Amino acid sequence: MVEVATSSRGRITPEREAELYAAVLDLLREVGYGSLTMNAVAARTRSSKVTLYRQWGGKAELIVKAMRHKKPASVRGVDTGSLRGDFLAALSIEDDSAMERNSALMRGLIMEIHHNPDLGRAFRELLIEPERAEFNRVLQRAVARGEIRTDNPALDYVPHMLIGGFFARILIDDRPPTRAFLAEYADAVLFPALGVGLSPPSSPQQ
Repeated sequence: MVEVATSSRGRITPEREAELYAAVLDLLREVGYGSLTMNAVAARTRSSKVTLYRQWGGKAELIVKAMRHKKPASVRGVDTGSLRGDFLAALSIEDDSAMERNSALMRGLIMEIHHNPDLGRAFRELLIEPERAEFNRVLQRAVARGEIRTDNPALDYVPHMLIGGFFARILIDDRPPTRAFLAEYADAVLFPALGVGLSPPSSPQQ
């Protein structure tokens, strides 16, 4: 059981926050989003609903922040000197078993978004947009290095390609995404679309 501790100013300590997020995700795996209630979270974490609502505002924000907290794979702070190196470095942070567990949770939440607008807003604002902003910074570094042309139209669709590959793995192959699959997918789809690592076309013969 997690007992939520707060500071003198009413803020939850980072250690307790991490424990609460872990408990929330465990509960989410057990009962699903629709059956998860703030009452259940309060009981599981031995905290008050007043504290939960004060800190997170509601169920959607709490769950999405828990997902973001437990999502280690990110390009934030990664700078290897190449786009492919940055991507592979981010993939190496999370092992395949953790990726499988997290992808299962993500699929469940995406299904719920169709029926819960609050969850959709929280998902985009607290998870998708921050990750998109971080990856955009990585892409702009690649543009500045000359790896990607400034006018490459695929730049606007990188998040779509990454998310598509991540979820298509289970839909098409009936297998969870893995680091090896995502690396191969990036080499076959993402980097060629961006013109990374491709030789310039040869001049037509006269």
